[in-house]
Order: sequence, then structure tokens, then C-alpha cells
Amino acid sequence: MVINELNQAVRRYWPQADETLLPRAYEVAARAHEGQRRLSGDPYIVHPLEVGGILSQVEAHPSGVAAALLHDTLEDTDLTEGEIRDAFGDTITNLVRGVTNLRRLNFRTKQEEQARNLRRMFLAMARDMRVIIIKLGDRLHNMRTLDPLTAEQQQNTAYETLHIYAPLAHRLGVWRFKWELEDLSFKYLEPQAYREVADQVGMARQEREALIGRARDALQARLQEFSVDAQVQGRAKHFYSIHQKMRSQRLSFDEIGDLMGLRVLASSKEDCYKVLGVIHDLWLPIPGLFTDHVAMPKSNQYQSLHTKVVGPDGQAMEVQIRTAEMHRTAEFGVAAHWRYKEGGKPDRWDEQLAWFRQLLDVSSDLPDHHEFLEELQLDLFSDQVFVFTPEGEVKDLPAGAGPLDFAYRVHTEVGDHCVGAKVNGKLVALSYEFKNGDIAEIITSPSARPSADWLRLIKSSTIRSKVRRYLKQQMRDENVAAGKEALQRAIKRRHATERDRIELGELGDLAERMNFPDEDGLYAAIGYGEVEPDTVVARLLSQWHPPATLEEEADLFRGVEGAPTLEMPAAPVAIGGISGVASRLSKCCAPLPGDEVVGYITRGRGLALHRADCKNLRHHAQYEPARVVPLTWDEGSAKRSYPADLEVVAVDRVGLLAHISTIVSNMDTNIRAADVRTTPNRLASLHLSVDVRSREALEELINRLRGLVDVVSVRRVSRTSTPPGGG
Repeated sequence: MVINELNQAVRRYWPQADETLLPRAYEVAARAHEGQRRLSGDPYIVHPLEVGGILSQVEAHPSGVAAALLHDTLEDTDLTEGEIRDAFGDTITNLVRGVTNLRRLNFRTKQEEQARNLRRMFLAMARDMRVIIIKLGDRLHNMRTLDPLTAEQQQNTAYETLHIYAPLAHRLGVWRFKWELEDLSFKYLEPQAYREVADQVGMARQEREALIGRARDALQARLQEFSVDAQVQGRAKHFYSIHQKMRSQRLSFDEIGDLMGLRVLASSKEDCYKVLGVIHDLWLPIPGLFTDHVAMPKSNQYQSLHTKVVGPDGQAMEVQIRTAEMHRTAEFGVAAHWRYKEGGKPDRWDEQLAWFRQLLDVSSDLPDHHEFLEELQLDLFSDQVFVFTPEGEVKDLPAGAGPLDFAYRVHTEVGDHCVGAKVNGKLVALSYEFKNGDIAEIITSPSARPSADWLRLIKSSTIRSKVRRYLKQQMRDENVAAGKEALQRAIKRRHATERDRIELGELGDLAERMNFPDEDGLYAAIGYGEVEPDTVVARLLSQWHPPATLEEEADLFRGVEGAPTLEMPAAPVAIGGISGVASRLSKCCAPLPGDEVVGYITRGRGLALHRADCKNLRHHAQYEPARVVPLTWDEGSAKRSYPADLEVVAVDRVGLLAHISTIVSNMDTNIRAADVRTTPNRLASLHLSVDVRSREALEELINRLRGLVDVVSVRRVSRTSTPPGGG
């Protein structure tokens, strides 16, 4: 593509666009990238030009196309943000900066960093959704030109594309991006399976095209006979969707009965239903396989009638029926959003982004990065069911949703106090699963509160996060109480003279200095083992009453240094390149290979290993910085197992511990000990001591446990922490 062709393409769907904008943007970008080449050997300017062409195919806003031409200039050239702003104004500059920030994201990092990157992506999208459209176009062209990269780079990029960018394109309604991103990812992730599907599709192509041709001609003739104005097109099924269907339904290629399909573009919504009648008159409809997304659009504003029929030669065939405007929305999605917005069209197009606002709600509600990533993935891939309020308002919910999902969609207070529901005028259980078109009415009680059992019933990730947050708060209250008890026990172990010097009224100030929001936050951290109570006692003693002599200072640290450590010969760490240093793993944070580690030189007990983020270590570093030394793990550190403790909070049920034990053993991980207790609200708190080889192995175990629907939370805890309520 050349710039004149791109400019003409944009002006065809946006006639009022400034005819000089794109040529000026191209000239600036070409000059900035002069002399640069891609790995393929092509001049670098080919890439932004192709990205601009990809955006024009989905009728993107001219400002977005101009930003696409400039999207790599801030990162890869000497062009400054000020120069872009002077030449093109704030809107295009902000888009270029937004894409530049997204380019720095790396989704192949560990899960916590991946979730943090996704939060940043959504923040950029909140400012201007065109940023992500440009990023999708950039990713699509990169996927088309992956060949010069190494096999590992190809696989990493394809995995990231399939699991992040293709689902985003789907939820944004940009079908044209979605299917190609999926097919290209499939090609690099599973090359053999891709070739097999491609070969099988190719061998059957002539026969299938002949069938589609006969079906198209027959339907077009019947529509003309009934004077229905509509155009019939053949519709190809994409390789990845074929592969997914074969895998999910365990079918061979020959057993897939709907490889052929038709799409009918009608002149109006009314004609869509006329076309449906003609089709069902011409061919036998397959019961239960009709969907009306015209009357009830998806959350991304997708509209179409879908029906499956027994077509020519007894072949199953899916037919999609929509207007040309519906088809444009299906293909271009949110990329065409500004076209309608600036054209003064109804605000219903803003509803296309409703799912995105829900994800932002999840992001703000969930401080736990792992939980956010889990909920995001559920939201990206969920199907939908449409339910009406008694007033006729439509609520789109995940497939399988029930009264609790609906209640929370009405209002959080309605959800919190839900005790039952009426569906189509009849009382139903909270376990009822909605069907499209149901009319629901929620029954509430002021005394009702969220229950742990609700986690099994709720399908919406955003709503489940609210219930989990409520349950966590209940557990936090217990941890606060346990922390208070543990601190009191630590104080009682001190000499009477020291006990007299401790003033718990000063704990609020200490909590702030230890980076906790308040006194209860510090108590909770003590309760679940993040902070040793002896560390808090030492801080209280030294904060306002500094030691007068070295003997007093040593006495202050008696409780802290006396905290148990995991005795083992020469932990595999190195100081300044010297390996085999005699050291012990501290129980307060139980470091593992993969953790950043720091050493604390104790008095007479050697080197104690701490995680760099350990709050006890921070205490040592503040008062005795000379005793704190940087460490690295030896190469042989992963050859042995290390103890680690987990706290799993889950809905109490028969077989829970056995289920969790199975997951742990399936990872070839040994359970050293398990302690289980239950709470009045039907939650179970399990403290597991396991043997693992690295932080990565522990994170994988945590992620698998978090995948259980009954699990409220999983956290890595101190080996010396006492379960709330324990002795």
C-alpha cells in the first residue's frame, strides 16, 4: 500500500476527513524512520503504513489512522512528543503516546506482572479506545511478519496474541481482527495441527464451494420469489474455529457438519425476519439452534439472526442474517464507534463499551493481581444470556447465570440482601439458570448477607469478586483478633521493665511507619504471619526509647533474632560471587529460589536469609544496616526442595482437603503438614506446609488452587504464623 491509496481509502468512508492529514503524518514518519529496517530487510516505514492500512479496513477514525502512521516514532526515532504536538495537535499526540506506553508492556512475564500490565492497558483504553485499536492493528501486522523471528520468539508472541489480543478484539467487536489473529497464532503455536486442518480444508474445498454455490443460488431465487430484498453470500469457517470444534467436541474433520455457511444481508431489520421465514420454508431448521441477537444484541453491539438448517444434500449449514449496518458493526466493532458518535447517532453506541467499564470496576476492586487476571480471563471468554427486568430493561449476563448475578447487576445492595427470585412469575431457587427472554424479579430481606455458598452459584466474575471481597473482610476481622492475641503474647514474654515501657496506644503511628493503612492493618498482618509480633515489640521498645548502651541494643533484638529459622547446611547462596556461605532460611518469610534474597548477619548464629520484601528485614535494615548484605542464589539452588506455607480459604464442604491434596500431589509436591479449621460462616481455613523447588513452582501451585470455584483466596504465609483462634 502507498500513502495515496491509504488516503483515498479513508476518505471513501470518511469524506469530511482532512485530505492533507495522512500525507503529512506519513511524511513525518518516513523522515523519522529514514535508514531504519525491520528484521525482514524491509524499510521500517512499511510497518506503520501497513498498520494504517489495516485500520482503514475497519473504518477507523482518521486521527487513529494518522496516529498509526506515527505510532513507533516516539520509541524508535529522535522525534519528540512536542514536535508531534506542534504538527498534529493533542489528540493524535496522546494516541501516539498511549500506543508507545502499551508497546513497553510484556505479557510473557510472571503472572503478577502480566496482570499489572493489563491494568495499565485498560487505563490507556479508558483515556481513548482508539489506542487499543491501533495496538491491535500493530499486533496483526507483526503476526503477519513473524517469520524472521526465532521459533521461541514466534511462540511467545503467538501465545500472547491468542490469550490477550484476540479475546480483546472479540470483546471490542472487531471480528475482522479476531479471526486472523487467532488463525495466525494457531499457525505458530501448533504448526502441525494447523497444516492438517489447512490440508483437509483444501482437499474438500471444491466440493464445499459447489455445495455453498448451490445453496446460495437456491436461497437467492427463493428470496426473489417472495420479493425480499437481500444479498446471499458464502461464509468460510476459519482454521482455528475448526480446530477448536474438533478438539472440544472430540470430532474428526469428516464429522464436522457445518463447515459450510451462508450470510444474508437484508435491507432492514424487518426483512431479516422475512428472510428467516423463507429459509425455514426452504430448508428444515434444526431444533434448538436458532439465536436472535437482533432483538437482544450482545454487549459489544453485535446483531444477527443465527439459524442452523439441513441444507442441500442433507448437509448441516449455519445461516447468519443481518443488515449491512449490522454487518459493519460485526466486522469493525468499536473501531467505528467514533463515526457514529461524531455523526450525532444515538448514545447506544456507548453501551458497546459496557463490558470494559465492568473490567475497570474489577481492576479497582481487586488489589490482588492474580485474582484480577483470573477474573479478566473469565470476562473475556464468557458467552451471554439476556434477561429482562419487570420494567422491560435487558440485562446481559454470562451463560449459566442465575438470580444472584441478576440481583447484583440491578444494584449491589439488591445483591447483598437477595434471598430469592421470581422468574416469569414463579418462585425459583437461587441455583436456577436463566434462559434467554426470562423476566426476573428479585426478593430481598434486610437481614440477608452474602454467603460462601454463593461462590458456586455466581457466574459473573465481577460479581464473584464482590462476594469474595466481603468474605475476605470477614476473615480479615478474625486475623485482626488473632494479631492482637499474638502481640499480647509477645509482650508477656518480655521482662516486666520492658512491658512497662510498651504503650500500645502508639501502635497507630508505628503502623503508618511500617506502611500499613491503620492499626487494624498491622494487627491483620501479624494475624496471618506477614509480620512477626516480636518485630513489632522491638519497634515499640526502640521507637520512643532508644537503647542507651550496646547491651541494651542487643537485648532489644533478642526476641527478633530468636525467631525460628530453618536449619539447613550451607543454603545455596553467594555473597559477592563466593558460593556455599553458611546460612539459614528465616521462617518469617521462607525465601525460595527465584525470590530476591538479602542476608542478615545475626549475633552468633550466622547468616539468616530473608526475602528482600520481608518486613522483618526492613526492621533490621533500619536499625542495623551494616549487618544486611545482598545475596544471590547459587546455580544448584533448584536441585533441592524448600518448605513453604500456604493459607487457603475456601467454602467448607466434604472432600475439600482431599480435593486440594490431589491437586498438590499431581504437581509432584509433598505436603509436610496440614491444619484445617472452620468458621461460623461456613468457610474453611487450611494452612498447608509443602515442599517446592522454586518460587515459580509455588506460584504455579497457587494458581491451580485459585482455579477451584470453592476457593476464596490463596496466599503464601509465614511458617511461624498462628492460625486465627489458634494457641
